[in-house]
Amino acid sequence: MLARQRIYSVNYSKNLALMNTFSEKVLSWFDEHGRKTLPWQQEISPYKVWISEIMLQQTQVKTVIPYFEAFMESFPTVNKLASAPIDEVLHHWTGLGYYARARNLHKAAQTIVSAHSGQFPQTLENVMALPGIGRSTAGAILSISLGQTHPILDGNVKRVLARYFAIEGWPGKKAVETALWEKAHDVMAKTRVGHYTQAMMDLGATVCSRSKPKCEKCPVAFNCIAFASGTQSDFPGKKPKKTLPVKTTHLVVLRYMNRVWLQQRPMTGIWGGLWGFYEASTKEEVVEWLTQFSNQPRPAETMSFRHTFSHFHLDITVFEHQLESKPPMHVADSNNGWFDLEESNSIGFAAPTKRIITDIQQRSLRE
Repeated sequence: MLARQRIYSVNYSKNLALMNTFSEKVLSWFDEHGRKTLPWQQEISPYKVWISEIMLQQTQVKTVIPYFEAFMESFPTVNKLASAPIDEVLHHWTGLGYYARARNLHKAAQTIVSAHSGQFPQTLENVMALPGIGRSTAGAILSISLGQTHPILDGNVKRVLARYFAIEGWPGKKAVETALWEKAHDVMAKTRVGHYTQAMMDLGATVCSRSKPKCEKCPVAFNCIAFASGTQSDFPGKKPKKTLPVKTTHLVVLRYMNRVWLQQRPMTGIWGGLWGFYEASTKEEVVEWLTQFSNQPRPAETMSFRHTFSHFHLDITVFEHQLESKPPMHVADSNNGWFDLEESNSIGFAAPTKRIITDIQQRSLRE
């Protein structure tokens, strides 16, 4: 029994030393190579880190930077964000995609104002209770902005840990995710936790990349199991492939001079709260809808393209109808109406809407 206890004690000490070495190496690498000049890293606050972390979900840093700067200029505080119209918030999100993120930001800001007196909550449980914030995002916000010790597990960190410890399987499976969380906790730094959190994200993004990882530049390659066995491409495990279903729809562009008719979609579902063109299932439905504006509508097909979501493809056919006389105004209300293409509208557009409007503007220049 005593011999077994001594072996356990030795192994535990070795593992503890390994974990300490891991975080020390990562922090040393960050000091020399980590990103420190990103806009949300200046005058750090929970609010700024929160906005950046939400924007960075599914989106690259270089894409996020101009959106973040514009967003912070318009909504410099959580109170400003909470009191802003949702249309204005979605307008600032146009082009970033995954618009539920913007709607959740708005809801969370209102919760912070109403339930926390405008102060960003400072416990993991309270942060996770806000709309759109999970365990990893909450940990990142609190560790980077307040120095609290919370591990994170975003996509980049999952990749680093899965390769380092050779954790098999797709991280979307509960057992694999649990194993990764355990390792994230084991190797978590005890000091400079904000720098360590940023370092782990940077390491996954710039060195331990999905394809062609730069293992020769990795500070922890010396003990990485995947690197030692040449199996980097096997980790993390791939998501089981699934053929995406294809759906079809028709969008109707109704034009009068330099104006187009747009309507706001419901707050829930695809493109929730965004403004776009009338959507129909068939051409017959297109014609039927146009009869409220024209006695004899003759919509012409102007373009077709595919827009891909995470869970399905959407094949879009665009029909256009030009009104020759002044359109009736009585059909407009707060959720639909005429929009001038030559004016700057502070509303949010879905990517297909923006693509169609750009096409119209380019054609108008050629006419």
